[in-house]
Amino acid sequence: MFVSDSAQGYTLPMPTITLPHTTLYYAPFLPTDARQTLVLIHGAGSSHLTWPSALRRLPQTAVYALDLAGHGRSAPSGRQTTADYAQDVIQFIEALELEDVVILGHSMGGAIAQQIALAPPPGVVALVLLGTGARLRVAPAFTEGIQADFSATVDLLNQFYWGALPNPDLLAANRRSMLACAPQVMLADFLACDSFDLRDRLSEISLPALVVSGGQDQMTPAKFGQFLAEQLPRAEFALIEEAGHMMMLEFPERVAELVQGFLAKLQGE
Repeated sequence: MFVSDSAQGYTLPMPTITLPHTTLYYAPFLPTDARQTLVLIHGAGSSHLTWPSALRRLPQTAVYALDLAGHGRSAPSGRQTTADYAQDVIQFIEALELEDVVILGHSMGGAIAQQIALAPPPGVVALVLLGTGARLRVAPAFTEGIQADFSATVDLLNQFYWGALPNPDLLAANRRSMLACAPQVMLADFLACDSFDLRDRLSEISLPALVVSGGQDQMTPAKFGQFLAEQLPRAEFALIEEAGHMMMLEFPERVAELVQGFLAKLQGE
């Protein structure tokens, strides 16, 4: 079912969809002149709210910002592996019959995007990978801390997510968002990240890709993004020197500009 909003120039569907294993919430932006589709996949313990308007309102682009299972407004519970999350996203794309889809994933969402790209459905044409790598090891201090003192561990994580001069308002908003995630879901997410390793399979991913890293990313340092871009057969790499792990919140316009440039190249192929 769709509701038209002619004043804004886009249509708005009902925001949930029931899939075989879960019901997902998604925030859509569907301009009537859309030429491609972007599906946004957030990271561990996050939600669709991690995406700034600069990425959720791209011109001539239909954008779907998902809440993964167990996160945000989607149904509980979360999934145990990035491959399981990837299956949900594939089923979401197929259920809505989306075409010309670019998957944009941040951190764990980037791992999910890579899993999808190993055997992509016909509608998926490219990847954008932010603050991620082919291997996502997680320090025991985080997984153990989530179980021992969730609030304190969220504070610790929030210190590692940003560049040298984080905006206090961004820190506070991100803390609230993380605390809204169930501890068992965040723990499962980090364990899923820790078991993720596609280093030996990157050559199987034939989709064009844009890999973006932050020069001050303490969670997934830029060298992991560089390795990813070097090993993927059709990837390009971009570095935002001043950015930390949450680059899309620290530098939304910079990230949006990179994404728009990549989408324009795809349209020109």
